[in-house]
Parts: sequence; C-alpha cells; structure tokens
Amino acid sequence: MTLDLNLLTALDALLTEGSVTGAARRLRLSQSAMSRTLARLREATGDPLLVQAGRRMVPTPHAESLRDRVRAAAEEAHRLLGPQQAALDLAKLTRVFSIRANDAFVEVTAPRLIAAASVAPGVLLRFAPKPDKEVAPLRDGSIDLDIGVPDESQMELRIQTLYRDRFVGVARADHPLLRGPITPEAFAACRQVSVSRRGRSTGPLDHALAALGIERSIAAIVPSFPAALAIARETGLVTLLPQGFLSVLPEGMASFPLPVETPEIVISQLWHPRLDADPAHRWLRGLVLSVCRDAGGNN
Repeated sequence: MTLDLNLLTALDALLTEGSVTGAARRLRLSQSAMSRTLARLREATGDPLLVQAGRRMVPTPHAESLRDRVRAAAEEAHRLLGPQQAALDLAKLTRVFSIRANDAFVEVTAPRLIAAASVAPGVLLRFAPKPDKEVAPLRDGSIDLDIGVPDESQMELRIQTLYRDRFVGVARADHPLLRGPITPEAFAACRQVSVSRRGRSTGPLDHALAALGIERSIAAIVPSFPAALAIARETGLVTLLPQGFLSVLPEGMASFPLPVETPEIVISQLWHPRLDADPAHRWLRGLVLSVCRDAGGNN
C-alpha cells in the first residue's frame, strides 16, 4: 500500500475535532470528501476510529491511543516538508502562554519572569492554578508549561530541572521557640499550620519526626504556602516554607533550620513532547530556566 501523508493530517483533524464536519471545516474540504477520507483511514488502520454515539461521534480505544502520536507525527511532517522557519522575532511574537504553577512560585518568580519576557511585548503570560498534576491539560494544549515536582503520572512529559530547594521553619520573630535551642521536641510541641494541596495531614517532615517517636501538633491544614504564611503571621502558629520563598518573607517573621533532615525538593518545568521543537515555546522554556538559575541564591 502506498503511504499518503494527507491521511495523517486528516486523521489528526478528525481526532482533534471529533467529527467529520469539524475536520472538513478545519481542512477546508467538503463533508463528502472528508467522509471518503475517513473511509480510507478505516481501511488503512482496520479500525472504525470514530463511531456514532447519539448525535455525536466518539473515538474508539484504538483512536484514543493514537491521538498524541498522530498529532506529534503530523506536526513533525509539516516541519520537515514545509518551508524553513525564519528566526524567531521576539518583537513581533504574539502568543499567550499558560503556565501552571503553585502560589509560591507565582509570588516569588512571576515578577522576574514577566520582566524578562518584556523583550516580547506581544506575549501574554497567563499563570493558571495548580490543583493537581493532571497531564490532560498539557496534552490538549490548554496548559503550555507546568512548574513543580514531577511524579510517575507525568513520565510521558519532557522534564527539565529548574532548581533545588529545602524546607525551613517560619514563625513570628517574637515566638518563644526562637529563644532557645530548637530541638525536635521543642519544634513538634509548637502548634503549627501545615500545607497540603490534597489536605494530607502528614509528609516527609512528619516521617522524620516519627522516626524519633515524635508527632507534630497540627492546628490547621491549608492548600498553599502564602495562606500558611498569612495564618502564621496573624495567629503565632509555626509553619514550613520552601527556602526560595524567604525572599518575600514579611517584616516581623523569621526563619529557622528544621531540627530534622528532610528530603531536598527538586523543582522542574514540564511540557508535552509535541512542543519540543516549537521556537516560541523553546524561548519560553529558556527564559524560565534562566530566571530560575539567576535567582539560585534565593532557591
């Protein structure tokens, strides 16, 4: 069988749009021509690919498994067979980049990143909340870049280390804990506000204390470090912060080393492989890396 690369583009459009009508509109073909192309694709793959479900069409499991590979292959084919791209002109670049990151990264790093991106005045940086590490928004393009600590669910993504960090304790400067030696027992006895996006009551620090037979006194669990810092400032509770967050520590608050060893935090940027060769996205990744490395003293 002779390979027709037009079928690859058509399959990408069908899987993206989820309908013959939408794919025809995207490729500027008639609906009948798109229907014939779908028939050819079904014959070539030996799979129905899209099947009717009520008034809409849904992809088969085989089509779902092909979606990301087809999109990447279609984009690569266009890059290989299309005209050579001109050098990226930052002055003329118009793009919205969506960056998913937690509140601490946005508060500390976003101002420097926005300043560095000013060389491309047509670029808008949209910082999206990070309720979880779901890969789907990176697959479908609603998120361009994810900042955080990778886990096994994200192994299909490209991952680049930005910096390494550690947790420190934070309390009001007049807190009694800071007047004497900060032992594991003295630290654990202080009422604390803990941070967990998922509401978990224990973490690496608690495991380290448990090895000594000690348990922290937790008064509250909040989903973000800025929230924990605000509560600690108002209530006198003790909390933890990444060391890189100390650059925005408000007046009247003090940090201290934890009395037990905790694992290092490795912060990375993650993106979908289909954006590897995109010049504008490569520029964004380089900018984020540069800003984070330049701020290494704070991280």
